[in-house]
Amino acid sequence: MEAMALLTDAEIDAALAGLAGWERAGDAIRKSFERASFPDAIAFVVRVGFLAEAADHHPDLDVRWRTVHVGLSTHSAGGVTERDVELADRIERAVGA
Repeated sequence: MEAMALLTDAEIDAALAGLAGWERAGDAIRKSFERASFPDAIAFVVRVGFLAEAADHHPDLDVRWRTVHVGLSTHSAGGVTERDVELADRIERAVGA
């Protein structure tokens, strides 16, 4: 797999403008998703897991009862790359589906 270039602060800001609720958190982008119940939160994690595996990109996922916190960072590049933005977009489309 080829190395990914880090996005500039301006590129990250522009990408986040198109991703409702996502925010910058250091070297990552993050969003929390509130689900109707704990089982719904776990089902959401499974959906994100399949999306991430298909993209060969693996987010940080933290489940707190009905809330799932998702963090995206390309660790091998040391920060946010286009891969993170693309996966965030895929997650958003899956949530809307």
